[in-house]
Amino acid sequence: MAQRAVVIGGGILGLAVAWELTRQGTHVTVLEKESSWAAHQTGHNSNVVHAGLYYKPGSAKARMSVAGNRSIVDFARANGVGVEVCGKLVVATSEAELPALGVLAERAEANGVPAKLISSREAHEYEPEVSCVRALRVESTGIIDFPGVCAALVRLLEDKGADLLLGTPALGIRPGRDGGVEVATGREVLHADALVNCAGLQSDRVARLAGLTPRARIVPFRGEYYELRPERRHLVRGLIYPVPDPTLPFLGVHLTRMLDGSVHAGPNAVLALRREGYRWRDVSPADLADVARFPGAWRLARKYAYPTGFEEVLRSLSKRRFAASLARLVPAVGADDIVRHGSGVRAQALFPDGSLVDDFLIETAPHQVHVLNAPSPAATCALEIGRHVASLVSA
Repeated sequence: MAQRAVVIGGGILGLAVAWELTRQGTHVTVLEKESSWAAHQTGHNSNVVHAGLYYKPGSAKARMSVAGNRSIVDFARANGVGVEVCGKLVVATSEAELPALGVLAERAEANGVPAKLISSREAHEYEPEVSCVRALRVESTGIIDFPGVCAALVRLLEDKGADLLLGTPALGIRPGRDGGVEVATGREVLHADALVNCAGLQSDRVARLAGLTPRARIVPFRGEYYELRPERRHLVRGLIYPVPDPTLPFLGVHLTRMLDGSVHAGPNAVLALRREGYRWRDVSPADLADVARFPGAWRLARKYAYPTGFEEVLRSLSKRRFAASLARLVPAVGADDIVRHGSGVRAQALFPDGSLVDDFLIETAPHQVHVLNAPSPAATCALEIGRHVASLVSA
């Protein structure tokens, strides 16, 4: 009799895990509480195929990004999903940023990422409007339709007979009477040999529902995007990123030309006032209380609230400040050139000491696998994470 598994979460990770388990002969049921697939992180991200540039050599993010960069592009091409490997520039806008740019080039080499340092003149051949003293050209970065990848995975899963249940949250999880695990949905109790938690923004709560005490807690950060007005799209040909500040937790705002020719700008990073809060007015007292009770959140705040967090909030509230950040990269961009485009929420895991979980975090229990930290570049790595998680299920 075939093994049975329940996967909680219908974003790209849950669907990729379900596909890999199905390919191995497991009968899979996917539970998604929303009415559509890819409703949260997957459907609100920048649609960038990352190269593996930024991550500590030997880390899961580094290894899986380099492999995932190839596998997700191959999957998209094989399944008729839009993708373009266009490369990107990481630009040093001042002499002071050159040492950090050099460190980034060394990390690219250590991770096996095709990248090279180029002069300002060479950078202008790629991006005539960019401002830089030097740049790192990364060849394997691309853009993709991640919701389209999810739609393709859904089609493949349906063809293989998987049970795909929208509007179906997991309400209770307990050990099975004869082994395995039981998951209550409100409609029925599902009996399975294994449970996989890919619930993203709710992953730590699902883990606690299953009886675990996870080592980290999800704290949601909203990233807001603008886009260039159509008549100003010519200012950006591809992808332009700043040199990241190694003392800060996020990459900084950047410019990305999408598959449809639009140019997105962002994201910034501010605390979301609910787990799935895409606007300032999306407030959950329960979610805020959850953050307030967590010592790690206060320790993180003490480290980054001022001036970094304060500046991020000001940039969130001021289009002029947001545009000024973009103008560091492309001086021709002004406040009149950008319009709001939407937001995403990053499920960032924190340890109780306030440190960010900087690699993918997966915890296991008998008959259970919980993916507890998988923000960017997880979408790029989805097929690789799927293979790894499937190996843990079958171990």
